[in-house]
Amino acid sequence: MRTPKKFITQLITYALAGFIPLAAHGQLVELAKDAPDSYIVVKGDTLWDISGKFLTKPWRWPEIWQLNREQIKDPHWIYPGDVIYLDRSGSSPRLRLGKPFGEGDLPTVKLTPKVRSEGIARDAITTVKASAIAHYLNRPLIVDDKGPAENPRIIGTQEGRVYLSTGDLAYVRGIADDQVTDWHVYRAAKPLLDPDTRKPIAYEALFVGSAHLTRPGDPATLRIDVASEEIGIGDRLMPAERSEAFNYVPHPPEQDVRARIISVYHGVSQVGRNSVVAINAGREQGVDPGTVLSVLELGRTVIDREDKDKARIKLPDEPIGQLLIFRIFDKISYGLVVRASKAITLGDVVVKP
Repeated sequence: MRTPKKFITQLITYALAGFIPLAAHGQLVELAKDAPDSYIVVKGDTLWDISGKFLTKPWRWPEIWQLNREQIKDPHWIYPGDVIYLDRSGSSPRLRLGKPFGEGDLPTVKLTPKVRSEGIARDAITTVKASAIAHYLNRPLIVDDKGPAENPRIIGTQEGRVYLSTGDLAYVRGIADDQVTDWHVYRAAKPLLDPDTRKPIAYEALFVGSAHLTRPGDPATLRIDVASEEIGIGDRLMPAERSEAFNYVPHPPEQDVRARIISVYHGVSQVGRNSVVAINAGREQGVDPGTVLSVLELGRTVIDREDKDKARIKLPDEPIGQLLIFRIFDKISYGLVVRASKAITLGDVVVKP
């Protein structure tokens, strides 16, 4: 079957303009069965949830907006009160942003930087709920194998207390730069093992609190600002990082990825939607913030009892959810479970959707 010349022309036009064509992933965007003609944005909405009202695969919303990645890398352009219209008039559906006017009108606005007299970036609709990942954006998660030994450590507590809480003083050795005043406190890191070789590929740290330097020296004195877990002698410190908002465009990885879930933060074995997990793929495997991956339940291996050789047959991996990557390291990434049809567990597979 010959591809229509008009369609080819559209694809070329989008490519030259930096746009993402609707068939970029090998298939057209599929609208949800009950997709509305319009939707009024309300406070608390996310781009992911809004897109789920229009699309069967919400992570493909950049395509139906027909925007390039740079335009939506920090998409502070949708606010409560805005109206999103589904335009079915062309050869491919698209979403348009506007304000309600007269009946039958289809007002739109060009998505370019602009000054708003009301509302600021913090009021804009985000990709996912910030509260679900805020604690993981700037706190220590991964340290290298030298980190635990070289980072400053608590050697004493105020009045000899076993554990410290908010407002207590801690005495620390190993702070070389007294210009660094804000610190994260973390528990001794545990190794994250490769599912196949069982060798450590990184070390995961448990955030237990934050502190600030009140008196330099050896030992230095720090006051505990926040204690989310018990803090005590032997706990380590890392310089606090600046917190950055996560608002990247969802997109598939540019290359094939096949990895495994190797950690569920806080040690539980099964999780569902809005939980955070770690996978054994990171910057080195082409994963970046905003990458969307499908979660597959690892198929069991069974014995064909009627086969004369009792053959061992691996059952297919079955899709059970989706993961949105929000923080990356060289060999490890952390992702938010944005969809789960059943419990997601350690060892489950993640692949390019």
